[in-house]
Amino acid sequence: MLRYAIVLILVMTGTAQAADIRLFAAGSLRAALTDIGHAFTAATGNRVEEKFGPSGVLKDEIAAGARADVFASANMEYPQALNLARKSGPVMLFARNKLCALARRGLKVDSANLVDRMLDPAIKLGTSTPNSDPSGDYAIEVFRKVETIRPGAGKALESKALMLTGSTQSAQPPAGRSPYGWHISEGRADIFLAYCTAAAEARIQYTELDIVELPGSLAVGADYGLTVIAGAPPAADEFARFIMAAAGQKILIGHGFAPGQSER
Repeated sequence: MLRYAIVLILVMTGTAQAADIRLFAAGSLRAALTDIGHAFTAATGNRVEEKFGPSGVLKDEIAAGARADVFASANMEYPQALNLARKSGPVMLFARNKLCALARRGLKVDSANLVDRMLDPAIKLGTSTPNSDPSGDYAIEVFRKVETIRPGAGKALESKALMLTGSTQSAQPPAGRSPYGWHISEGRADIFLAYCTAAAEARIQYTELDIVELPGSLAVGADYGLTVIAGAPPAADEFARFIMAAAGQKILIGHGFAPGQSER
């Protein structure tokens, strides 16, 4: 009886020590951070509750008082804004991505003719929403690079781009479906500028799509920032370290991200 009581106390103590960590993270990290969360739980017993969405929207929610412990953004600026407002700790660069073009097969799009195809009035060009989702900001950066090479063309692309994802008003795809592939399959876009990792995920679901790398002159990289929110439990710091450590980085690489420590 005494032995049973001791075991019960130990089990109850272990359960009490386990902490739920509330993760707010960019939608492009859904698959990778879900896997990292499972690995972290297996290693520590601490559960990770995820909320994925546009980084800018999540940042605003945290700034307004939403309960979050760790914030993983698709840029460095949003977590740095929380740090400057003393709402979070230091910001760590934990992963890198880049922008690609996802195109409807049959458009005959490649890196050499991408700008011409995007400029074609018959082509619907999709992007995410700037100032809400970093993917949209990176698309604007592409257009500005186009402008330096072909004056007028970048402004034309910025004017015609359809902001189909990345805001609270964006149409939502069926559960589990890629928003980029879904928008193209529904005819709302023919070419979509999106993260290369997201484009790869979309092509798995929508095999009729092609992925086109941006030419070097238009290439845009994305740095992902991680920060622990002020007042978070110690397990949140442990989770952030897990993401930065070899185990977390290996999972990110497996999902197509470049590690935060690597050189471009």
